Parts: sequence; C-alpha cells; structure tokens
Amino acid sequence: MTTIDIQYVKGVGEKRAKLLEKLGIFTVEDAVRYYPRAYLDFANCKPIAALVPGETACVRAVVGTELFGAQIRKGLTIWRSVLTDGAGTMHLIIFNNRFLAERLKQGETYLFYGKVTENYGTLEMNNPLVEEDCENAGFLPVYPLTAGISRLQLSRIIQNALKLWLQEEHAELLPEAVRHDYSLCRERYALTRIHAPVSLEEVQIARRRLIFEELFVLQCGMALLRVQGRQRSAFCVDTAFAAEFLEQLPFTLTGAQNRAVADCLRDLSGAWVMNRLIQGDVGSGKTVVAAALLYTMAKNGLQSALMAPTEILARQHYETLQKILGGSVRVVLLTGGLTAREKRVAKAALKSGEAAVAVGTHALLTGDVEFSALSLVVTDEQHRFGVRQRSTLSEKGRAPHVLVMSATPIPRTLSLMIYGDLDISVIDELPGGRKKILTYAVDSSYHPRVYAFLRKHLDTGLQGYVVCPAVEESESELLSAVEYAKELSAKEFSAYRVGLLHGKMKPKEKAAIMEAFAAGEIRLLVSTTVIEVGIDVPNAAVMVIENAERFGLSQLHQLRGRVGRGSAQSYCILISDAQGESAKARLEMMTKTNDGFAVAEFDLKQRGPGDFFGSRQHGLPELKIADLLEDMDTLQQAKHAALDVLAGDRRLEHPEHRALRQAVKQLFSQNGETSLN
Repeated sequence: MTTIDIQYVKGVGEKRAKLLEKLGIFTVEDAVRYYPRAYLDFANCKPIAALVPGETACVRAVVGTELFGAQIRKGLTIWRSVLTDGAGTMHLIIFNNRFLAERLKQGETYLFYGKVTENYGTLEMNNPLVEEDCENAGFLPVYPLTAGISRLQLSRIIQNALKLWLQEEHAELLPEAVRHDYSLCRERYALTRIHAPVSLEEVQIARRRLIFEELFVLQCGMALLRVQGRQRSAFCVDTAFAAEFLEQLPFTLTGAQNRAVADCLRDLSGAWVMNRLIQGDVGSGKTVVAAALLYTMAKNGLQSALMAPTEILARQHYETLQKILGGSVRVVLLTGGLTAREKRVAKAALKSGEAAVAVGTHALLTGDVEFSALSLVVTDEQHRFGVRQRSTLSEKGRAPHVLVMSATPIPRTLSLMIYGDLDISVIDELPGGRKKILTYAVDSSYHPRVYAFLRKHLDTGLQGYVVCPAVEESESELLSAVEYAKELSAKEFSAYRVGLLHGKMKPKEKAAIMEAFAAGEIRLLVSTTVIEVGIDVPNAAVMVIENAERFGLSQLHQLRGRVGRGSAQSYCILISDAQGESAKARLEMMTKTNDGFAVAEFDLKQRGPGDFFGSRQHGLPELKIADLLEDMDTLQQAKHAALDVLAGDRRLEHPEHRALRQAVKQLFSQNGETSLN
C-alpha cells in the first residue's frame, strides 16, 4: 500500500498529483516521508491584552462581528471583523481570501496565528492562519510548497497518506538493539508525531529518531559499498620499485607525501584491491605520489590509467609524467582533442601493452579503448566524476587498484559522506620554498591601482591572470572575458601580449594558448574558471579575480592556487562591489587564510551541503531531514551503530535486516550513480 500512487489518496486526484510530483511526492511512502520544515505553535495561546505589536503569536478568540467585505479597487477586496477573547479585542483584516472570509462564522471560536500590528492604537492581525478551535491544538506543521497547493491542502493530503500507511504493518528499519542503545522511539510513533505533534518534546523525539535512521541507513550503505569494493587483489605487486623511483627525484618528498606513498604501497602489496583517496590542498604534490605508484606498476609489467576532468589538466599531467618518469616508462595521452591518427596510435600501444600509462579525459571510457593489463586506475579531481564513470574505467581491467585524488578541499563533515567507501590519506603540508599567497579584497574603484600593480610585476618578467565569471557579454553586468581581453590588450596592457582562454574554445586552441603562456610568450592571460584546475605556470605571480562574489570560496581558493607555484612572492586580488554582509564575510575569509580546508569549512557553513557542490553529481544521496552540519554527533553515533550491525551481518542478508537493506538500496538509487547489490 505504501507504494500506491499518490493520486489515489483522498484529496489528490490526477491533476493535483502532477503538482505533488514537483515536490518529489509520487507515492504514499513519499508523502509520509515528506517532513515539515517548521511548526506553528498553536499550543500556547496568548490573551489579546498581553499581545505586543511586532510579535507573531497565537490567540484563541471569538469572531465578534459579522465579516464585512469591501472592494477597495479592482483586484483588491478586504474583509474586516472584531475578535474578542472576553478580556480584550483586536481587529481581523483579510485580504483577497473569500474562502477564509466565508468560512469564519460570527460567534464561533477559532485559533488565529499571525503577526500582530498596531494601527492608530488598535491591535490588528492581517491574513492570519486560522484553525478550528480544539482542546489539543498543538504544533501545526509547515511544509515546503509548490504553486497550486496550499499549506492546508498539503497537510490534509499527508494526513490521509499517513492513515493509509498506518493501516499496514511495517518492519522496523532499526534493529531493536540499536533502538535500545540510543534510546530511540519506534518508527510509527516518529512518523505520526512528526506530522501531528502536540508538544515541542514530541517534535524533538520524532526528529531524533528520523535523523538517526536516515544517517544510519546512509552509513550502512557506505559500509556496504566498502564491502562490495573489497575484492581480492588479482596482482602480486613488488613495491620495492617505488624506492628506486623516489631516489631518482631531484627533490625530497614532504613527510605528508611520504606517508601517502607508504599508505598506497601497503595497499598495493596487500591481499585486497586498493580503494584510496589522496586529499591534498593546491600544490601539495599529489601528482608525484601518483607517479611513484605508476612507476611501480609499470616496473611490475602492469598498466595504469590516470583520468582527469579536463583536457588542459590531462595534458598537464601527461607532460609532468613524461618528465618525472623519464624514458623508462612509456606514457600515452588520450583526449578528445587529438587527431584520429594520434588516438589510433595511443589505443594500439595500450592494447598491445607497449604503453604502461594512459593519461586522458572521458575519452578513456570509450568502448574501443582496451588495455592488456590494466591494474591501477587513478582519477584526479574525483568529485567531478560520477561513481559510474570511475567504475566504467575500472571495468577495463581485472579488479584494478583504485586511487582517487582531489585538490578541492572538502570538509571532514562532507568527505565522511562522499568518500565513505574509501580509505583516506591527507597531504596536509606544502613542499618547501612555497610562500603564502597574499590576498586582498577591494572594490572596482581600485582598478587603476590594481592595473599598475600588475604592470609592475609584468615588467620584472613575471606573468599574471585576470579571471572573469562570464565568457561573453550578456544582459548581466558581469565582466565578459572576451570583451575584457580586448579592452586590456588595447589599453592598459597594450605593451604586452594578452591571451584569452575559455571553455567554449576548441581543445587545440586552448592547448595553443596554454603552451604560449607556459613558454612566457603570453604575459597576461584573461580567462574564465577553465584555469581552475590543471595549469602549472611557476612564473605566474599575480591573479586578479573580477566579480569575486560570484564564485564559491572553494572555487576562489582553487583559482588562487594557480599562482604561488614558483619562488616569487605571489598575490591574489579579489575585486567586488557586493554590499551584502555574507559576500563581504566570504571575501574577508579569503584574505585571512591560505588553508584550503579552513576555507572549505567556512564555505560549507555559509552555503550548506546542498550548494557546496552538486551533490547528485558526486554520488551523494539526498537527505530529507538530517543536516550535515547540525547533526554531526548523530552521524558519528549512526556510523558506530552501522559498523556494529554489519560486524555480525556483513551484507545485511539476515531476515531481520531485510527492511534495512531495502531502505539502503532505495536511498542510494536516488542519484542513479551508486548501486548496491
């Protein structure tokens, strides 16, 4: 019955069902799990005489006079009445709501909830919410709405769906031991009270159970993913070659890099397939760690693939690996921008085994790319790939080891959710010699000084970036990269070669621009966020970011990381005319720290997990009631509880866990990425 179509619930019908679909309500179960976002307190009514103008309150009052309606102008009708509770009076004003006005009867008692105002010494309540008077009036749920459905209509639909749901017996998702250990109410109580509580305490009890349940199901799913990914290794890897590689490097790894290498080598030499994330800030040296593994696999006669989200980043990795792997390991590049012949040669080398390492973009995923012995899959900027894409590449080998890398600082709160199926190594220190990037936030009146500052550095032989949020001119006032590049090259920077880079350019055009910039031929590069990842030009020391308020903090941090890669003191100048307190606070945060993880935590708190980055894109199931920031303690409890349950039933195959396993599969199937077998 819980899977019954919502249109067959009393009060819905085919037309209203279409509106409910916009809210994600398709079935009875969806309606029951559509939780209120807030509650109106009808439990604590105040005497009219105690009301204070400006407060929002509930009063129990009698409609003292018959409602009188008058059309003030076309399209505006106002009804008025006097309310009384025996000790005080106030005026009731209703705008353009004939249904409510005709519903209220003189001499009857109702509950009125709304904001109290004062007009010439008389208290008024305009367009309040009105409920029938009843002794057990409590907290009225407020749901997110869509056009065409009122709060009252949705509330009644959910109550009708709940009645249908309660007619069935439902197995408890939470094992009895878990409920007992964490003092949680039963599911029937929680779902009943979350929609119709009579006290704040009931709301808290219900919410605690449902938040725990949601996070418990999530953590069980993450643990199951880990179990599914835990395959016996098909390769016997001799890790001694890594030491040989590290000795050949012209520099010494940091302690954090050495720890990350050791973690990976331990995985490669173990009995199980590696599933590890290396998370490190911009410029922390993740690529060298990956190179040590690529070298090790190649010396074992095995192949590796490194997949990057953009052609620029893929080409950057290819050139870096060509240098540090020397002539002892053949590396091929495979991207959409190559000629047909170049692709054919690369594919043939991979199929025959002549090439030990493939570096590429999504082009690596095509069906005609074959490997002779793919044993290690590395994905860079992992959060830009869906889980399915990562697994598609892995399927080209026989249970290959998996390493994912991310330079996007992800707060621990979020990495627990996104990477719960991976072991994590953090590179939390930068290579020696790196100087802090000095960051300043100014408004557009500083443009002349900023240009002079930039020219001063170009005159010393250094290079710079100007980043714009828009590619071409539009109706908005955002600076366009195309127009801005023309303007700068014609005026303020006419003495220098100014380049332009944006995502709409053809791959070969982008590659040519980047090669010219890397070679120092282009002195100033005007770009969109296409440079966010994958550009390593040590000679670039100044970055100017226009309309900086348009970017997320983590994105600004990523962009800033394109400078400060050489020995010169580097600068990042954020230009914004935004007046909002939130925007100002975000830009000020950028000026205070170079720590990407601190920036990411601040960004998460400001924007929330839903906006931190597109969660569905990254395999993160959508949560309906839990909050990653507010419910971290519950998340930890749910994780411990999930591990305890799975310790006795690794795949949730016991009969008493059937409902739990079904809930896990349902949660993880929402995004179409993650599948649980």
